[in-house]
Amino acid sequence: MTMLAFEISQPGGPEVLRHAQRMMPSLGAGELLIRVQASGINRPDVLQRQGAYPPPPGASDLPGLEVAGVIEAGDAALLAEHGFAIGQNVCALTHGGGYAEFCVAPVGQCLPWPSGFSAVQAASLPETMFTVWANVFDRARLQPGETLLIQGGSSGIGVAAIQMAKAHGARVFVTAGSDAKCQACLDLGADAAINYKRADFSAEVQRLTDGRGVDVILDMVAGEYVAREVQCLADDGRLVIIAVQGGVGASLNAGLVLRKRLTISGSTLRPRTVAYKAQLASALKAKAWPWLESGQVKPVISAMFSARDPQAAAQAHALMESGGHIGKIMLEWSGA
Repeated sequence: MTMLAFEISQPGGPEVLRHAQRMMPSLGAGELLIRVQASGINRPDVLQRQGAYPPPPGASDLPGLEVAGVIEAGDAALLAEHGFAIGQNVCALTHGGGYAEFCVAPVGQCLPWPSGFSAVQAASLPETMFTVWANVFDRARLQPGETLLIQGGSSGIGVAAIQMAKAHGARVFVTAGSDAKCQACLDLGADAAINYKRADFSAEVQRLTDGRGVDVILDMVAGEYVAREVQCLADDGRLVIIAVQGGVGASLNAGLVLRKRLTISGSTLRPRTVAYKAQLASALKAKAWPWLESGQVKPVISAMFSARDPQAAAQAHALMESGGHIGKIMLEWSGA
């Protein structure tokens, strides 16, 4: 049986994304099949389209790392073990293949829709919330009462990180590229928002903290930002780099790293094991899903495109690359 999907015809700009008929994916061990109702657009999808981020071995060549939809097939005993059943609504972190009418995902990387959520809202959760949990809470060990600086607060990851950190009891600063984006971050609960085009974020952080600095920085820029981040981290501060939009090269004051006892680390989520991602899913279900159910954390949808439109994926990618969005960009397959 075939399905409609968006494939990358060749490495290049948004226009290389095109409709295609593909064979439905086959179930592997420990996987379930999802009839996709919505898919999220994420920065790694753009890098994959450009030829800079190939899918890991065994993964679909189709882009798309998060979906929401209905469980279409899967081993009944395996589903029951994880509290699922055929016909149930789930959202999932995938290895790829999310830009399609059907997608497979390891059952451990699936989560139920929060109560009252639409398919689009549910599909906006996995990639960002898994990423934030893995880096801000697991790797950087953000504690209640500490201060987090998010570089790119109006991005999909940024809007999730603001709300999750605030729900956790942290103080949150963000950077963003316009006054409107800064205000959107403040509206989501950020304690301070710095327009990086008009102010040096490092100097602003020092001012806001009376010279103490921040405890944790979530960095999607790297490059020349790293040196300034080292300057504005507090003693025992933790810097986590999750993207290198500002370049892979960085120069920093190693003496400050020593004197402040800083920890600098980085991570990518897609190549991690299913077992690790299942641990993240379990932690999210126990600690972050209640924030969603209570309304402390809410999806922020910037734009939604009908996946039945052959130009939808290209338009979605063009919007992401323009930087004109606040929150998530989505594809909707159901009801289109």
